[in-house]
Amino acid sequence: MIELQTRLAPADATAVAAAAQILAAGGLVAFPTETVYGLGADAGNGEAVARLYEAKGRPAFNPLIAHVLDVAAARRLGRFDAAAERLAARFWPGPLTLVLPKAPTCPVAELATAGLDTIALRVPVHAVARELLATFGGPVVAPSANRSGHLSPTTAQHVLADLGGRIDLILDRGPTLVGIESTIVACLGEPMLLRPGGLARGDIEGALGRPLAERPDTGIAEPPIAPGRLASHYAPRARLRLEAQSVSAGEALLAFGPDVPAGADGAVLVLNLSLRGDLVEAASNLFSHLRALDAARPSAIAVMPVPHTGLGEAINDRLKRATQR
Repeated sequence: MIELQTRLAPADATAVAAAAQILAAGGLVAFPTETVYGLGADAGNGEAVARLYEAKGRPAFNPLIAHVLDVAAARRLGRFDAAAERLAARFWPGPLTLVLPKAPTCPVAELATAGLDTIALRVPVHAVARELLATFGGPVVAPSANRSGHLSPTTAQHVLADLGGRIDLILDRGPTLVGIESTIVACLGEPMLLRPGGLARGDIEGALGRPLAERPDTGIAEPPIAPGRLASHYAPRARLRLEAQSVSAGEALLAFGPDVPAGADGAVLVLNLSLRGDLVEAASNLFSHLRALDAARPSAIAVMPVPHTGLGEAINDRLKRATQR
């Protein structure tokens, strides 16, 4: 990835305004929340989300939490049932993430939701996070601002040590208060605890008036429906044929790069992840292209080889998983 000049700045009004401009331009900004420092990208910009994965070295395209300013903004992204409404009214803003069905007009990039029909939402209480969301004016996806597999950062210096040269700006407002990630609850039927965190289970169960369901232990290593590790992943209806060197009659083609294989002229539909062979662009198009190809109802989807370097590792991981039924 390209080496960046990472700037560390006190989180005053000038720096927050600059951070909002960076997000709008597709850049990456680390900022404090009440839980840990988050690494923010414009939730609606697929290429920005891809750069976020690249900066973290995230091994697979797992769903990201979209941070919004208030419940009204959250309702534009997700569909609330009675339990979700009750939890939002009681604990937002605060260290609680709700996983909900996506709203029909949800503008969040498919890469950020890992191609799933659910979305993870949070309304932070931290003043800097709220000022940034208000200034930016849209949802911001923000996993913890650390390299994948490293400890979550609770100071700006932790972020700089881990992501210096990989992101544009770090907003510094000292140590975070909670120090662990948000609690995640899925409201997709019976409310289910996906990840314990900064809000206690007992408080959530008290608000609901009943126990939280436990997530199932499937024993299958699959990407989660949210950052809480509930096994699920997006797969098209049509069979995927990986490492394709040709296209057969009735197949659609998921291409990569300027050269297409023999038989492409007769494909049901051809979509190119990146004509110029750019893995960031390819990652941002992955799920939307798969959906579009699947909608054409081909007999199968022929997938051209994608390099296994950089984000290509995660792209190939998801393609392989999409072949597993």
